[in-house]
Amino acid sequence: MDYFSALPDGCISDILSLTTPRDACRSSAISKGFKSVADSDAVWNRLLPPDHREIINRAVAESPVVFSTKKQLFFRLAHSHILIDGGNLSFALDKASGKKCYMLGARALTITWGSSKQYWTWISLPDQSRFSEVATLQEVCWLDIRGKLETRFLSPKTTYVAYLVFKVAEQQHGLENLLAKAWVRFVGKRGGDGDENETTSSVYLKFRPRPCRRFPRAARNGLLPQEREDGWMEIELGEFLNDGGENGEVEMRLMETERLNWKSGLIVEGIEVRPKFYA
Repeated sequence: MDYFSALPDGCISDILSLTTPRDACRSSAISKGFKSVADSDAVWNRLLPPDHREIINRAVAESPVVFSTKKQLFFRLAHSHILIDGGNLSFALDKASGKKCYMLGARALTITWGSSKQYWTWISLPDQSRFSEVATLQEVCWLDIRGKLETRFLSPKTTYVAYLVFKVAEQQHGLENLLAKAWVRFVGKRGGDGDENETTSSVYLKFRPRPCRRFPRAARNGLLPQEREDGWMEIELGEFLNDGGENGEVEMRLMETERLNWKSGLIVEGIEVRPKFYA
């Protein structure tokens, strides 16, 4: 007996709204009645973030969001980022959980000496980057890149991971096997600027094992970058639990100010913040 078919549509809708987008899609196979409800706007409106209308209204004219159903809207946001707030911030949804994802473009970051052409230049990579400009490092000895995002933008009660998204040019120097410091901390009303709100790690932007070493000692000292599906590289800056409400900011930073060797060839697209994946 199909007990589910005896349930009112409103009851099924409430049940599915308490699951995840992945579970809502899978439930379509239970019965025709379930499929009808599982595809309805009533379900997907509740699986979308409560402020999704406000976010869509912030989209730039060059990145319109076209949809006919709320389920279609969800998958539009889950498969590609939309540019918002003048094009220096992008927004997407995590396909499995429906949690918010953001990426701060390079123009939204604070880069030490970033406005000086002697040290950094700004170029367009339309076939590679979602943003109109990326930052390219000419030469610095003091590398310091940071970004801030208000916690009210993020999904509550969610563990996030921040990543620097970058490339290393073929013509580079000073970056290989260079150990940099990365950290994430909360600032503002969430809890002050103390060390208790900060997580730190050591990372490599470019790592090449030394010859004749099966497991180089240096690789154990820091995190290594990973290649992304979009062709860029990313390195984890740190993770944090967004459970402090809407009053505050999370700050993410990468810096190398100890060795002070001259460095060049780093191409920065931005800093991405997305929910931590649990297998």
